[in-house]
Amino acid sequence: MPAPKKYPDELRERAVRLYLESDPPPTFRRLGEQLNVHPEALRNWVRQAEADAGQRHDRPSTDMVAENRRLARENAELRRVNEVLRAASAYFASEIGPARRWS
Repeated sequence: MPAPKKYPDELRERAVRLYLESDPPPTFRRLGEQLNVHPEALRNWVRQAEADAGQRHDRPSTDMVAENRRLARENAELRRVNEVLRAASAYFASEIGPARRWS
């Protein structure tokens, strides 16, 4: 079960929108103080929003992160299945006995 979020999604969206729509943009510290949000959290939210919009290429988009997590779970499941199949194959091979030659 994931840890509870410290800040609600609505606050995140509002903070990012305020930062991006301000001209000139305020400092993360100043806007963070106004919204009672840690400046580093605000900076990360803005950077992630920019990555999701395709404006940044130094970090993966939210969709890409979700896809990577899904693929990692699928990969782990396939590894577990392969391990079970290997064990079953070894068990049944030992039951049959050594290989026989046909003459």
